[in-house]
Amino acid sequence: MLFRRPPHPIEAEIPRLRRFALALTRDRDTADDLVQDAVARALAAWATRRGDDAALRPWLFTILHNRWRSRQQREWARPDRVALDDTTEDIQEISGGQWEALEMRDLESALAKLSEEQRAVLLLVGVEGLSYEEAARVQNVPIGTVMSRLARARDRLRSLMDGEPPQAGEGSGRTHLRRVK
Repeated sequence: MLFRRPPHPIEAEIPRLRRFALALTRDRDTADDLVQDAVARALAAWATRRGDDAALRPWLFTILHNRWRSRQQREWARPDRVALDDTTEDIQEISGGQWEALEMRDLESALAKLSEEQRAVLLLVGVEGLSYEEAARVQNVPIGTVMSRLARARDRLRSLMDGEPPQAGEGSGRTHLRRVK
């Protein structure tokens, strides 16, 4: 821990680059490849880069966008290519199960970080398929409480699965109330 190197400025921008790449490609694997390619190019050009750290994000997004355009042009230049999905309808995808196992582990960990009320309503509605009204009856709370707990649970679960740090007051997963006179 004493000799830990400071993080490279590009590291902080990787989640933003990945979101942008996903928006461009609409495919997780292609987006990851695109981000890796853009980061590699940025690191290779780091020593020759001109500008301050304020211009870092636009510079990285420019590199990523240019790499995407180059890939698109290569794809358009080869019209004879046919996607495997278009030619083999009866072949099913075979997965080793590693990604699914990792996603399941992350999901279980994120669910454990939710408050008891949020986890319960999320499982009742999202997994068990109960309606809001049925979940309200099960938990003996008003339907509005079910809807607000569910919205908060989905937002928190989404941020946990995306690896975002918890917001202020989210550390324990409990809501702290203050008495007002």
